[in-house]
Amino acid sequence: MTETAAYNSNLVARAQNILFKPAEEWVRIDAEPDTIGRIYKGYVLPLAAIPALAGLIGALAFGHSFLGVTYRPSLAGTLTGAVVQYGLALAGVYVLALIIDALAPTFQSERNRVQAFKVAAYSATASWLAGVFAILPSLAWLSILGLYSLYLFRLGLPRLMRTPEAKAWPYIGTVVLAAVVLTMVIGAVTGPISGLAGRQIASASRDGTVSGTLHVPGMGSVDLDKLQSASRQMEAGTQSMQDKAAGRNTSQGKESVTAVEPAVLQALLPQTLGTLERTEVQSFSAGNASTAEGRYGGGATTATLQIKDLAAMSSLMALGAAFGGERVRQTKTGYEKSGKVDGRMMRETWDDRSRRGRYSLFVADRFQVQASGRGVDMAELRDAVAAVDMDALEKLARQ
Repeated sequence: MTETAAYNSNLVARAQNILFKPAEEWVRIDAEPDTIGRIYKGYVLPLAAIPALAGLIGALAFGHSFLGVTYRPSLAGTLTGAVVQYGLALAGVYVLALIIDALAPTFQSERNRVQAFKVAAYSATASWLAGVFAILPSLAWLSILGLYSLYLFRLGLPRLMRTPEAKAWPYIGTVVLAAVVLTMVIGAVTGPISGLAGRQIASASRDGTVSGTLHVPGMGSVDLDKLQSASRQMEAGTQSMQDKAAGRNTSQGKESVTAVEPAVLQALLPQTLGTLERTEVQSFSAGNASTAEGRYGGGATTATLQIKDLAAMSSLMALGAAFGGERVRQTKTGYEKSGKVDGRMMRETWDDRSRRGRYSLFVADRFQVQASGRGVDMAELRDAVAAVDMDALEKLARQ
């Protein structure tokens, strides 16, 4: 197993256990010989990025609404705010650990910087994961689930810091009060810094664009050019739908993307996939999306090749394409992997036990070409996807 896969596997297992079996997991955490650097790299860096990235996507996609008025912040300000929020979150974990460690003697507890950092890092799991709800304004209220972190903190602090039961609640209360103050300070600092830095970034280019690549430790990279383009595309599509709903003329604005005819996609399906003959073909449309599907082979060796035009979701796909990096999850019988191939988003899954696999490639931030099969190798599934004329799909996207 690669180091990346091991980190991902350990992270997922630890997060699940601390949420659903916290008492048992704190026992394991207490006994682990660890370092602050290792916890930062393997746990804090990826999880602390969730609220910042979710808030970034939500702000660019839907804006901020209040009393029927929607405000769409600039890309520069939003991006800077997310980076600052992420940086302060990382710093906040360490500062909270310092507070826990410094207050330990006051409550007859043992000072131990690493143990204090474990408490600060792992108890924050619920609040970081709940931050994902910031993507959709209608679900933002569910971030209140992050308060579960207080319960995790209550279980973990007395055990790891060797706190007598009679001193546990006073110790917890004092640290929580300090954490609340720390959160307020982070919020107060984030706003002014985001606004100032955002104005500086925007002023660096007269047309209000930003470019380059932002590298986020533990999460990969963000293509600022694609992010800017995706946010504009999303805003244009939203405005077009609002205009149509209100009966306004949209001829002067940018229309939303319309899916191509299913028959056009069906014509791109090959007659054979390697040695497998095509046995069935179908195409259909639903809403602003269309699909063509071919089935190949038979018996224990079958494959399905699909081409989907996800026109209605093209702006969201473009937004997702702005975030780079590779993700790998290893299982006992296979793996899941996502990343980029020739600049296109890719996802593949494989199970050795059933010899089933799936390989997907996203073309022009709009079309999904996916091959799935039973009794075929992953290499054959990749070849099946490659058999589709990608240049033709790119051309269709530009029409």
